[in-house]
Parts: sequence; structure tokens; C-alpha cells
Amino acid sequence: MSTGMNIEAIMKVLPHRYPFLLVDRIIEMVPGEKAVGIKNVTINEPFFTGHFPENHVFPGVLLVEACAQASGILLNSLSKKENKEGQLGLLGRVSNFYFKRVIIPGDILLIESELLASKMSVYKFKAKVTVNSELAGTGELDIIVANREINDSIE
Repeated sequence: MSTGMNIEAIMKVLPHRYPFLLVDRIIEMVPGEKAVGIKNVTINEPFFTGHFPENHVFPGVLLVEACAQASGILLNSLSKKENKEGQLGLLGRVSNFYFKRVIIPGDILLIESELLASKMSVYKFKAKVTVNSELAGTGELDIIVANREINDSIE
């Protein structure tokens, strides 16, 4: 097991930035196997002005994205032989994702991602999010590794 990662280390791995960087810290990492991260949900996040103004609820799609980002951090922990520079992990599929609890400002999300399998450039993860040990969401995600210059690879 390796030590965690602070926000500066996370920003070296993920291309996301505010307001779309949804992992604040990695508190546990078993390279190539498992990552556990934290997301602090605060009222000053921009989506709460519209989702929903009278009843602030963390959007489910952002819960899935937080899981994808934690999985991307775990993907980056693979050996340099597998994790080549100049590549980007893209969310390819979300399977059997279930939302079990409403998330509100003040909640602290504990995001767990486990690498289940890989085949060529597709990596399958099992993700689980809890708040105060209560299950908030769970599902599987596929991350596809592509060239960082996406526009160049589309032509």
C-alpha cells in the first residue's frame, strides 16, 4: 500500500480543474488494485444554484463522475509500461450504477474504486461511495485509454 495523494498530486494526474475536479484527496492507494478518495460536498459549488435551489441535492451524474475520476487516479498508478505518457482515460461505459442515498452539502463522500479487469485499452472498475458508512452509490465503470490529443485521433 502506498501513501495517499493531496490535491496538488491529484492535479498532476487528472486533467480536470475547478469546478469539475471532484476528488479532493486520496487517502488509500494500493497501486493497480484499489484507491480510496474523499470529496467534500460544499454549498458553494456552482451546480447547487440550480440543482435544486430550494432543496440542494448533489447531482447523480457528478457522483458517477467522481467515481470515474477516482478510477482514473487508480489507472494512473499502473506501471509505466502500461501507463504511457500522452494518454487520457475517458469514461466509456457505466453499468449497473445504483443511487442509494441523497447527498447534500456538508456530506463527505468516501469514494472507493477497485480495478476488476483490463483488456487492451479498456479497464473495468467497481466503484462504491459511502457517506458516514452508509451506501450512497455503487456501480461499474469502463475507462478507455486514448491519445491525449483527441482531435488528432478522430481525423
